[in-house]
Amino acid sequence: MNTSERLIESTRELLWERGYVGTSPKAIQQRAGAGQGSMYHHFAGKHELALTAIRCTADDMRARAEEQLSAPGTALERLTAYLLRERDVLKGCPIGRLTQDPDVMADPVLRAPVDETFVWLRGRLADILAEGRDRGELDAALDPAGTASAVVAVLQGGYVLARAADSAELFHTAVTGVLALLSSRTTP
Repeated sequence: MNTSERLIESTRELLWERGYVGTSPKAIQQRAGAGQGSMYHHFAGKHELALTAIRCTADDMRARAEEQLSAPGTALERLTAYLLRERDVLKGCPIGRLTQDPDVMADPVLRAPVDETFVWLRGRLADILAEGRDRGELDAALDPAGTASAVVAVLQGGYVLARAADSAELFHTAVTGVLALLSSRTTP
């Protein structure tokens, strides 16, 4: 991993752990094992580095989600694989946690990749649900867009519940609950 990549990865980790304000250039440099000159050689400053890190995190999140969502199987099988995939639940979602960071949300440039990621995820889930409905796997009355938003809300809410209770079990309970609701909408 070169210096630029180490700086980005360190920033990604620190944003997830500490948020934007808690991620100082010095902390980034220390974690990356890079000097101040190296950081400013590759990036104009903390803002540009944070934006690059957020975009990288968003791209990784999309790629990992797409692995399950584009796999063979019914709509419900693909959604189940996505929802049940291994996650570091108690750390929370690296993109979802940024929505709780007032400095990221107040900055339209930093907020944009966060919003774009959730827009993509809701759209991707809605497409899969519509496909399942159109293939007769799911109830014809199912609202793909509304259901996709509910699934994303349950997923993000599951992280919040788990972190608040310091128990991954609450996340898994939320996910199993939404899967049970989706299963009740399957057609025989």
